Amino acid sequence: MTRRRQIHEPGHLRKLLVVVDDSPECDRAVYYAARRAARTAGGLVLLRVLTLADVETQWFGVAELMRAEATDKATARLDHLAARARSVAGVTAQTLIREGAVADEIHKLIEADEDIALLVVAVHAGREAPASLISSLGSGLWAGLGIPITLVPGTLSDAEIDALA
Repeated sequence: MTRRRQIHEPGHLRKLLVVVDDSPECDRAVYYAARRAARTAGGLVLLRVLTLADVETQWFGVAELMRAEATDKATARLDHLAARARSVAGVTAQTLIREGAVADEIHKLIEADEDIALLVVAVHAGREAPASLISSLGSGLWAGLGIPITLVPGTLSDAEIDALA
């Protein structure tokens, strides 16, 4: 069970969390969260989780190179999306990179930051299988999340999101 949220206490700020991946729909989640954060005088947290399954089986030098390359790529993606949030809503995003299982890292971050009040996730635009993060929503991993989840359809335009956020 997560700790009680402190978003209405003095010195605290309501934050929206977006888990960043490489999908095109991720931009929709960032756009929605940035616009919503701006309209509610809140904050935005962009989290990228590195899942480096093979890294532990590699030689030390190779493992460190794999980790460095993944971190550089994640940093570039976060910087791009933080700039997008700033340009569309004037919101300065906090960016974080963690390594591990995505669901575990989301839980740890929400537990550690009592100002995170909402998880924003974009839903795949097509009829194919949804992204792995969405798939895990139904697996019971999210039972103890302790905050609401907003699903943003990947097909929404900027104007449609503006009307909703």
